[in-house]
Amino acid sequence: MSKTLIIVGLIVVAIGIFWPWLSKLPLGQLPGDIAIRRENAAFYFPLTTMIVVSFLVSGLLWLIDRLG
Repeated sequence: MSKTLIIVGLIVVAIGIFWPWLSKLPLGQLPGDIAIRRENAAFYFPLTTMIVVSFLVSGLLWLIDRLG
């Protein structure tokens, strides 16, 4: 358990360090993300972005499990 927490902490630190470059990725603006804008309201549902992030997190957790 402690090894997993250390790895997750290092990943969070790495994301923080690389955030200026990661924020330039087109996540949130992918085809399939639903954006509806009206005069008085706006609705945004990042469907494709959530699927991509889910695959990345699942792959990362699978890799951590295989290594640990």
